[in-house]
Amino acid sequence: MQGEPDLVDSPFNQTLEIEDNVLQINIYRLETEASWTLEIVNESGTSFVWDESFETDDQALNEAKHSVDEEGVGAFLG
Repeated sequence: MQGEPDLVDSPFNQTLEIEDNVLQINIYRLETEASWTLEIVNESGTSFVWDESFETDDQALNEAKHSVDEEGVGAFLG
């Protein structure tokens, strides 16, 4: 019986500090998968996970930064 596949964290994971708010960008994939998942977590621990996956972790990071720029940090605080 095989266990669950491990998660692979991207080296692009990072913390953003914007307007006295901290957002954690998490990019990861299952070791058995090629596509990456994007998640942004706010200081309260609320998680925002994208429905779509990304071919590369770089694409996921670009989407995270674009979303924060376009929607503002407030979109990730609620």
